[in-house]
Amino acid sequence: MIRTERQAIIVWFQHMKNIKQLKRYGHLISVSRKMRYAVIYVDQENIEEKVVKIERLPFVSKVDVSYKPFIRTTYESKNKQKTKEYEYEMGI
Repeated sequence: MIRTERQAIIVWFQHMKNIKQLKRYGHLISVSRKMRYAVIYVDQENIEEKVVKIERLPFVSKVDVSYKPFIRTTYESKNKQKTKEYEYEMGI
């Protein structure tokens, strides 16, 4: 099984009744009723085409693309771990 690279698209809309139309453009993950946005996952190869098509819809206010795949997620310690200078031996 080949794993495809995916990226999120955040779609800001005007009315909740149009959510069903967004499902055909990708995998709908979540919808916020209060803030009126939806998160859709799409293959990275097709993301530009999908964004253009979604922006053309009359009920869409704004479309944002997630930058999560391009952010480095491996972190290094700012302070290197110091080796112990003294060895403590406990004797009873």
